[in-house]
Amino acid sequence: MRGGRNSQVIERPGKPDEKRVAQYLDSLAHQRRLSPATLTNYRRALATLLDLAGSKSLDALEAAEVRRYVAVLHGKGLSPRSLALILSAWRGCFRWLARHRGFTSNPVLGIRAPKAARPLPKALTVEAAQRLLESDEGEGPLLVQDRAMFELLYSSGLRVGELVALNLADDPAQGEVTVTGKGSKTRTVPVGLKAREALKRWLVARCGIASSDEKALFVGARGKRISPSRVWSRLQAWARRRGLPERVHPHMLRHSFATHMLQSSQDLRAVQELLGHASISTTQVYTHLDYQALAKVYDAAHPRAKKK
Repeated sequence: MRGGRNSQVIERPGKPDEKRVAQYLDSLAHQRRLSPATLTNYRRALATLLDLAGSKSLDALEAAEVRRYVAVLHGKGLSPRSLALILSAWRGCFRWLARHRGFTSNPVLGIRAPKAARPLPKALTVEAAQRLLESDEGEGPLLVQDRAMFELLYSSGLRVGELVALNLADDPAQGEVTVTGKGSKTRTVPVGLKAREALKRWLVARCGIASSDEKALFVGARGKRISPSRVWSRLQAWARRRGLPERVHPHMLRHSFATHMLQSSQDLRAVQELLGHASISTTQVYTHLDYQALAKVYDAAHPRAKKK
């Protein structure tokens, strides 16, 4: 985000609006003690505002003009994220001007940056998931635990935080497990056969690793509850040893669970419940993944879709 002709003017203010903006920046630096990098971003954003306003006084700006400024910046290629940061700086400045300099309105209120395209979650193919989990890995205790953790993540669509929070008493090897997810929402999910078998093997191996008073189901090398970062690193190492090209992480197994369940069942509501999503719109992103897979099949198979 580059400042225009007013970038330096704010440092040496002359016009009334430039003085007010400089005073606001001074308050950010000395009262709120914002970091130099944040102050630089605010300064650039407000210099941009002064450039766009031109000769028009800030206290005369209306919401329609601010929307036009946002459209101009968007047309110049600024990302939704950059525009959101600019609007935040503008909004804060007008709030300060209303409180300390008598401005009667904040024309930035209610104006939002364009929504960024929502990235689709990455999921393994069914074949890649099989390759990841069906292997001849050695049977050292921590490797037995790795298999149990990864089978459970893929079998039941757990978040990594839900996985590491499990206690021995939760006993998912019995065929279902109750977890507490986002917003303290509790859900019970089934545990598949492969995961149950892996968990039973882990419960035997766990006795030689876990501390005698440790309640956690999954533990680290020192016998205490395993951390999410450790699950990440173990999974990435596990995937590399199997030659998977993707950067596999625990949430990718959750995405894979959801995608594969939806492809097989076409039951969006059931997948929503299994994932613990409060809104079905969150689950619907997996329908786009399914559509992409179908589109590839169509392009490869339909005689009128093939390139000549």
